[in-house]
Amino acid sequence: MEDGTIVGYSVKVGDKVKKGDVIFDIETDKTTVEVESPADGFVKYILAETAQTLPVGQTVMILAGRDEKIPRRLLDSLKVKTPRKSTKTRHAPPQPAKSTLPETTAEIKLGSIVPLSRPQKITAKKMLQSKLEIPCFYLTVKADVTALAELRNSMNDDSNVKISFNVFFMRALAIGLEKFPLMTGQFVDDIIRLPENIGIGLAIYLPQGLVAPVVKNANKKNITEIANDTNALIEKARSNKLTPADLEGGCITVSNLGSFGVESFIPIVVPGQCSILGIGQITDTCLPDNGGIAIRKMMSMTLSVDHRITNGAYSGRFLDFVRKTLQDTSNFA
Repeated sequence: MEDGTIVGYSVKVGDKVKKGDVIFDIETDKTTVEVESPADGFVKYILAETAQTLPVGQTVMILAGRDEKIPRRLLDSLKVKTPRKSTKTRHAPPQPAKSTLPETTAEIKLGSIVPLSRPQKITAKKMLQSKLEIPCFYLTVKADVTALAELRNSMNDDSNVKISFNVFFMRALAIGLEKFPLMTGQFVDDIIRLPENIGIGLAIYLPQGLVAPVVKNANKKNITEIANDTNALIEKARSNKLTPADLEGGCITVSNLGSFGVESFIPIVVPGQCSILGIGQITDTCLPDNGGIAIRKMMSMTLSVDHRITNGAYSGRFLDFVRKTLQDTSNFA
């Protein structure tokens, strides 16, 4: 993170605050974060306007005791001229925190100009960085998920936790990443750095944009635990409550467009990760079966891989292992 945008203030100059009170909200990469007061005190100055973008480390607000004098040297360094002027012109009125992302796409129409929100600009920048800096290759396989579909239906009938297909994909990837640890690597300064823990991102499609929060320690969790984490992250994403920590620590991301009828696609690797898995639609397919024909549920998976970290043979073995893991439902018992 290099900068952030002030979304709204919960206090105004003169207000008394306690340590831990939310004093303003700031929009970071794809999420809005509540900033809490670091101490008890009174709001003396607010130095940034709503919607203003500031670099990390920039002073936003000055808190002090009720009658405490603020040193002139500090005020000068922050370019605060006088308390009266600061009070009248430098603070933003308190207002409910609200994301600057558009809530719907209703205004998008032919002939219109569509401004990009800050998170959308960040996404565009990261995707361009990926295409320019990451030399990718792509592998595609088809998986027979007939038995997996039956298992999912059975588990959902017996559980209060909603289990999506994505949960199985993430579990299979976690098992595969333990066996093929190079696939967790991050290319940094001509070395490959492997993380201590396996985090798997899940692309979530929202009206206001795309986010990819991360399930932490996915290799140490069973199907139900991953489902609980995934459902919680989806709910946080929909209510715009994701934190920066929710978006960190991923070494691979799952992007599933099957629900949109997409049979296969080539996803773009998230900078800082080794690969991303694109999941296509599950379709009923007629296949030869002991001299006859059987209807099986087939699904395409496309893996985009950073060639600086690994090669086609290693990645191919990894993807084949993930495919076989999905087809053997005993792995999810």
